[in-house]
Amino acid sequence: MPAKVDLYNHAYGNYERDIYREIRVETYGEDLGQTSWVTTQESDDIPRLLELGRQSKVLEIGCGSGRYALRVAEATGCQVVGVDVNPLGIANANALAQMRGLSERVRFEECDVSSKLAFAEEEFDAVFANDVLCHIPERLGLFAEIIRILKAAGQFLFSDALVIGGLISSEELAIRSSIGKYVFSPAGENERLLMAAGFGITGVTDTSADAAKIAKRWYDARKARKAAVIAIEGEPDFSGLQKFLACVYQLTLERRLLRFVYLVQKKNQGS
Repeated sequence: MPAKVDLYNHAYGNYERDIYREIRVETYGEDLGQTSWVTTQESDDIPRLLELGRQSKVLEIGCGSGRYALRVAEATGCQVVGVDVNPLGIANANALAQMRGLSERVRFEECDVSSKLAFAEEEFDAVFANDVLCHIPERLGLFAEIIRILKAAGQFLFSDALVIGGLISSEELAIRSSIGKYVFSPAGENERLLMAAGFGITGVTDTSADAAKIAKRWYDARKARKAAVIAIEGEPDFSGLQKFLACVYQLTLERRLLRFVYLVQKKNQGS
């Protein structure tokens, strides 16, 4: 069984280090504090797809370092609440919000979304989550909570990079799960659960090829800075994360693991 690898504490705890910034830029083309499989184009598309504007209030589940939520607020003028289970990410996010003078419109809270969400009914116009829901074991329960906090006809966008598309060995599953707890889903399961919760499906986009490219660029960017990264993370975590990224690349390239982006809308009562 592969040893557990600490990706998130290294990523958020070392957010300000130049070497991590360089890796993000080389991986994604720009630095938004990312630890996901979201391309720059996908990041640009989210506010448009969710139809965000100055009157919108949006929740980001799994906000990480907070950089993307701040970008959305700056670009659209909307209010944003970001939640994440990682305290280092939340501390960094709130510091960035204050630094940019956005604390009145953007706030970040430590939250485990596998429990009941501490928000009022119909509080948000939109919710989004980038490569986060695969960590949540009770997905239908979370979908029901999102339905509860969304306003009528509110929209929800999320991505899932752990949709099973082919045969995967127990060793590959263990490596792919080495950075945290994961739930792998069969094809069509997200759609079934979304409809059961009360969502209408607007669109489903296969982004597996882009996810494979990100994994390869992330691997290469870290490899090019091997000595410096090992000095920060230690050799076991460096090697473990490289093995993880190589596994993601291979599984996704061969389409044995698939990544989809789902855009859905809360159905009106009685529809």
